[in-house]
Amino acid sequence: MSNFAQTFSSSLGKKLIMSLTGLFLCTFLVVHLIGNLQLFKDDGGQAFNAYSYFMTHFPPIKIISYLLYASIIIHAVYALVLTIGNKKARPVAYASYKGEANSPWTSRNMGILGTILLVFIVVHMSNFWAQYHWGELPYAKYEVSLTDPQDVKVTPIPFNASVAEPAHADYVDSQAGKKVLIAKDLYKIVNESFQQWWYVALYVIAMAAMSFHLIHGFRSAFQTLGWDNNKFVPLIRFLGVWVFGVLIPLGFAAMPLYFFFK
Repeated sequence: MSNFAQTFSSSLGKKLIMSLTGLFLCTFLVVHLIGNLQLFKDDGGQAFNAYSYFMTHFPPIKIISYLLYASIIIHAVYALVLTIGNKKARPVAYASYKGEANSPWTSRNMGILGTILLVFIVVHMSNFWAQYHWGELPYAKYEVSLTDPQDVKVTPIPFNASVAEPAHADYVDSQAGKKVLIAKDLYKIVNESFQQWWYVALYVIAMAAMSFHLIHGFRSAFQTLGWDNNKFVPLIRFLGVWVFGVLIPLGFAAMPLYFFFK
């Protein structure tokens, strides 16, 4: 076995892979949240549906998306491998870890938090990602006045299996004085999903799990990479707690609550 293979098959190497994939997923969360903020626009889903099309058809984004899927799988698999390895190495808990543990609660329960997130990701992707790619989604036609962007006319186009799907279109009709967008109406699916109390509850619980998972995981990743010296610790702690542990989970949790209560 080469030195390279030995390095990444060791416990430290596995933790390194966990750290790199975890930080990549953190980057994705920031981008995903910014894009999903389009859901809060009162435009009948025009901005969100345009964003959805861009994210699934722009070639560089599509390539990055495959890296994202791989990172989710690798992160989950290596977390399981490390957990099993730790249990085999220490089948009986140390006395100091019985009762009130010395380590943080988030550190001791990363496996449970990660499992909740993995279940949520599967449900979430089957409801939205899979539906957008292979589901029988309706389309929507948006006509936006060039003189008054708040003047938006939305015309639903029901899915019809016997008729070819309308092609995505985004153009300006100068003669009518309107900008026209025809797109798959993922916004409608999101709106309908977030009317179901159980899905809203699952989403909020998953975001709480993500909060605790990131509070520990973000700083732990930098410790594994050796970037935890005194110069960077305050910044890493601030980003881990307030940005990834509070701001981003709250931003995602606000989406289902917004649709459920509005």
